[in-house]
Amino acid sequence: MTDLVLDVVQQLLNGFLFGSSYALIGIGFTMIFGVMDKLNLAFAVTGLAGAYTGLLVFHLTGGPFVVVFLTAVVSAGLIGLVMELACFRWMPRDYPLASLMATMGMLFFIDEVFSHVTHGRPMAFPAPMGQVVMDVGPWLLRGDFGFMFLVSLAVMGALWALVYKTRLGLATRAVSQQPVAAQLCGIALKRVNAAVFVITGMIGGIAGALIGSAVGNLSPLLSLPLTVKGLVTAVLGGLGSIPGAIAAGLLLGIVEYEALFFFGIGYRDMVTYLLLFAFLVFRPGGLFGQSRH
Repeated sequence: MTDLVLDVVQQLLNGFLFGSSYALIGIGFTMIFGVMDKLNLAFAVTGLAGAYTGLLVFHLTGGPFVVVFLTAVVSAGLIGLVMELACFRWMPRDYPLASLMATMGMLFFIDEVFSHVTHGRPMAFPAPMGQVVMDVGPWLLRGDFGFMFLVSLAVMGALWALVYKTRLGLATRAVSQQPVAAQLCGIALKRVNAAVFVITGMIGGIAGALIGSAVGNLSPLLSLPLTVKGLVTAVLGGLGSIPGAIAAGLLLGIVEYEALFFFGIGYRDMVTYLLLFAFLVFRPGGLFGQSRH
């Protein structure tokens, strides 16, 4: 094979593996939209806040990566619950945009907290697999990317089991499809919504920790890009579709890394937005778009 083909396949591999983190963020956006029919613009920064909390514990205790990781997951889940209470449950129902504007405000507020606490500087994040590189034929497999993909795959499997094999999953699907009928059947809507925010918050914390580990640092500059990438992933996959979010996240990762290789970092995001535009024009429902109730 020519060097060009080898390089293209290498970037495809890197993008596919890194795209699993976009898939997790997209899942968070699409789950909340699927259950509540509303967007949570502060979802990505919820995951980053969890990752920053894990990083704080690391600096205070010097604990191993597993402690940092678990702290990020648990704290992001709790922040997700706070988000549900502050931006959704207590918002006036006769003003549909209230929750959207509240999450936008929370996004910028948390981003400002990041900037002030860190003075706008990146902070090194523990990367236990950062120096691991494996040969896969003529290609190289980064250990941190492989770790990211395996963890993301495990999260997706656990989420599938939760959604389709538990009573909470049954209640969540009922609320997503027919919220009024679900309430009439005795399903506690507020509890389901709170559970979804905790679960998606934990998923966001996992994504934040994995991205921090792969990149090697956390930065306030990640807040808006990850928010946009999460929204793009959810739209490409079809809002409300978890399989769509997974497929779109992997696709977005591949497109970004191929664009990075061919055009450079300055055009990477431009190609992403062109992809979004193409989907909105030719396939507005996304890859696995579902009809809304």
